[in-house]
Amino acid sequence: MKNLLKAALTAGFMLASLSAWAANPIVNVTTTDGNFSLELYPEKAPKTVANFLRYVEDGSYVGTQFHRVIKGFVVQGGGFDKSFERRPSYEEVVNESKNGLSNSRGTIAMARTSDPDSATRQFYINLQNNSNLDGTDYKFGYTVFGKVIQGFTTVEKIASVKTVTIPDARMRDVPQQPILIEKMTITTK
Repeated sequence: MKNLLKAALTAGFMLASLSAWAANPIVNVTTTDGNFSLELYPEKAPKTVANFLRYVEDGSYVGTQFHRVIKGFVVQGGGFDKSFERRPSYEEVVNESKNGLSNSRGTIAMARTSDPDSATRQFYINLQNNSNLDGTDYKFGYTVFGKVIQGFTTVEKIASVKTVTIPDARMRDVPQQPILIEKMTITTK
């Protein structure tokens, strides 16, 4: 019963968030390395977009870092502050990777564990076409829910930084100098 109530409240929040946006939401991201803008696709990934917007609206992405940068693959962020402290998460989101959107260059998708329904707050931006990450009729993939529409040169700049391994945090491909999200704002086209 408790889980059903939690699911109902989450669904209600997500619908309320999406109904507030008549057009595709645009999220403007300010980082320590420059700015970029994302267009989100609530018609293709409604639960994922609502989840992402929830973190944007409550301000909890501010101060997080792009903690994983793999040249020619992805830049990932949203989950850790500059000291590698994990930021709190809302409940996990149902996988929407079979929505027809592909992990192509410039798209944003949700990171997750091996459990398809485990995405919470971490996201990544594809630096190349990564169709191997897509959902198919036979497997779940990683949910694409938008794309970079302005400032992809900033994403490429982030992707070009020198990375290190941090054994204590058990993390690889970490930018040598932290790249932080300073601000995120929501608008529409």
